[in-house]
Amino acid sequence: MTAENAEQGLALAASSLPDVILMDMGMPDVDGWSATRELKANPKLRRIPVIALTAHAMQGDREKALEAGCDDYETKPFDFPRLFQKIEEHLAASKK
Repeated sequence: MTAENAEQGLALAASSLPDVILMDMGMPDVDGWSATRELKANPKLRRIPVIALTAHAMQGDREKALEAGCDDYETKPFDFPRLFQKIEEHLAASKK
């Protein structure tokens, strides 16, 4: 599933309860940090692992994403094998 913006993404998450969310931190209107905080504030959604996907690779950006509630962080351009490994690790951890 994909969403065009945070509002649509949060609604999709609430209706479908995905196993993992890949969160674009640079979305229009509401950014990924705010969307993640909103998602993690919802008891129904807070256990869904969120991996931040961002072009922000400045010092402190990873910490900012984790503080917002993201469970992991990956910068563009993506190293797809590493991203897939992170997804698998979070899926396995959420099944425990």
